Amino acid sequence: MKNQKLYLPDFKFLFDTPILPYLIIAFGVAMRLIQYLSNRSLWADEAVLALNIVNRSYLELFQPLDYDQGAPIGFLIIEKLAVQILGNNEYALRLFPLICGIGSLFLFYELAKKWMAKSAIIIGLTLFANLQYLVYYSAEVKQYSNDVAIALLLYLLLLPLLEQKLNQSQIIKSALVGAIAIWFSHPSIFILASIGGSALLINYWQKDLTKIKQLLLIYSGWIFSFIIFYFVSLRNLTGNETLTNSWGKAFPSSPFDIIWMLDAFGKFFYKPLGFGKWIDGLAIVFFLLGCIACWLHKKKILLLLLSPILMTFLASFLHQYPFRSRLVLFLTPFVIFLIAESGNYLLKKSKSRPIKIISLFLIILLLKQPVVKAIELIEKPLNSSEIKPVLNYIQKHQQPGDILYIYQRGIYQFQYYAEKYGYQEGDYIIGVDDLDQYDGKKLSIAEEERYKKDLNKLLGNKRVWLLFSHTLIPAERRFLNSYLDEIGIKIDTFEQPGSYVYLYDMS
Repeated sequence: MKNQKLYLPDFKFLFDTPILPYLIIAFGVAMRLIQYLSNRSLWADEAVLALNIVNRSYLELFQPLDYDQGAPIGFLIIEKLAVQILGNNEYALRLFPLICGIGSLFLFYELAKKWMAKSAIIIGLTLFANLQYLVYYSAEVKQYSNDVAIALLLYLLLLPLLEQKLNQSQIIKSALVGAIAIWFSHPSIFILASIGGSALLINYWQKDLTKIKQLLLIYSGWIFSFIIFYFVSLRNLTGNETLTNSWGKAFPSSPFDIIWMLDAFGKFFYKPLGFGKWIDGLAIVFFLLGCIACWLHKKKILLLLLSPILMTFLASFLHQYPFRSRLVLFLTPFVIFLIAESGNYLLKKSKSRPIKIISLFLIILLLKQPVVKAIELIEKPLNSSEIKPVLNYIQKHQQPGDILYIYQRGIYQFQYYAEKYGYQEGDYIIGVDDLDQYDGKKLSIAEEERYKKDLNKLLGNKRVWLLFSHTLIPAERRFLNSYLDEIGIKIDTFEQPGSYVYLYDMS
């Protein structure tokens, strides 16, 4: 038997080190701090939300936001407070998302300890600490990191609803927690529905009518808060046609569009989970195996983990919430839990040494990609539209009488930074807004004509700076470069990731 134990290792030594979870958390914290401290420029999506936060009063944040933006009121208020205390800068605007990103690591660990074996905790925590988009959105002026933290916090605080007897204090606390969360995170509605629905099912199955009455009392507080929130904020958001139209294929075409559902969930493993190439297929297999493992041994946990996914899909089928990329970032912990559970199941149920080794190899293969990508962030933090160095370059080389033209997709980035770089209205020209039904897909003939007409207004000027940022369509950039070379002579150029400037003589 001793020889057999040597022959069939369970690899416990890899997972039993007490300090290992804290080392993984520390690494996750470091990755988020590196991304935050890189202090990259606000890109277009951040800039439009930042302009709302900076330029509005607290009371005005309760009104529909400019530029077709949407964010929870609680999140906006905290952001406004950070700017007032710490100043109007990227560090202040990204501080709350950073706190949520770091806090999520500890919340994930605490929740994992309630549900998982040590090996599953290590696998799940490694994924959660290193996945690229979880790191990135911890330093983004958006609410998605906040959504993840609140989803985990709600599960931790509301787990007693499932089986414990509730006293009056717990009933009041649970009602308040859910009612407040709705104002800080839009998808918290799905989390509350998941926890609430699961608790009702479990207690109905156990025929605990007293507990069911207590639950309904708690849920009435959540519903009352949601009704107020809907009429104050959410109604304006769902009624914004420009915003809802931009979601496009995030909704199914019919209530029976199962192909869309499978495709949307498959893409979930690419973004926001961030698995690339064929590793996303491996992650899907791990997820499915995790569902089977939980079905065999932890049915209640499986219900809790799948419920948020199913609730979000239900909202998508009702065309109320898009199942797409960053908007479903809050679901990542629940999918990671199931992936991690499958890793634990493989290691424990393997009957031979070769199968155990293969299982460990597959787990390492799954973890390798996010860990390698996270390590790469140390040298090169994620960046999308680095406009600040470009503005510095223009400011350093601009001469009296020079014209500054702002490409239309970079307007909001420029407007956020304009005052910081000494620009007032009248110091620059805003480019034509070319948006039409082809926008974001291709460059239409009508758009080409509008660009030509707009750029022709610059003719006759000896020095024209043309600032470009957030250029999404390669064909558009090629056309603009070609036409500018037709009507002028390029004198200078300066380029950074996602942003660049040309100096042309158009005399």
